[in-house]
Amino acid sequence: MSESVPVRCPACRREHVYTAPSYPCACGAPVAPSLDGTAGPTPVAHRAWDADWVTVSCGSCGRRDQWPQPELGCPCGAVLRIAVTGGVSAPPAEPGPGPDPRAAFHPVTIRTARDAVTAAVLYLRWLGYRDIRRADQRPPSGIGLAARGLVAQVDPTVQPASLRDVECLWLTAMTEDSGCVYFSLAGFAEEARERADALGVPLFVLDFTGTPQPVNGPADELRGSGA
Repeated sequence: MSESVPVRCPACRREHVYTAPSYPCACGAPVAPSLDGTAGPTPVAHRAWDADWVTVSCGSCGRRDQWPQPELGCPCGAVLRIAVTGGVSAPPAEPGPGPDPRAAFHPVTIRTARDAVTAAVLYLRWLGYRDIRRADQRPPSGIGLAARGLVAQVDPTVQPASLRDVECLWLTAMTEDSGCVYFSLAGFAEEARERADALGVPLFVLDFTGTPQPVNGPADELRGSGA
């Protein structure tokens, strides 16, 4: 069960109670970072990829993955980063022969651009990709992710991804001799979908439940075969 800690906003001194969110491990067990109730929150002034993620071990299977750093939004406008101890909170897995890591995908609701990136990372892990990180090359729009043998682009904006966006992702993948996949919150322009079909680029639309929906043949194939 996720734990809760008291949090005082250093900007307005308002008191809150913060509960750590849990995320599904590939083994099926819910995993949540262990919160450090003795350390005060840190206001977030600037975003950095390394600071936005924390490595947590699953208490059931021992798998180590990166999950979003716990944060709290205060009504005064401050965004507070909650300290973690590095442990986990997770119930033991049910006994059995071992769960299928792709038996079910557990999404996260998308409310912010950060949630969209989290949803894409979770889905890539569900497909079987590991060591997901921020891509070395920044895409023309959205956020670039990379894993072994794959580059991905997440576009959390309200504009459909364009033909240029798809072609730039494909060119980046060709340069790095890897596959690619595109996640968009607002969908894709018609010419972008046509070009993606011709180039074999999987396209997924992120719905607000956090479940990527395939919108072309390559995406259907990737969902079926995994990494």
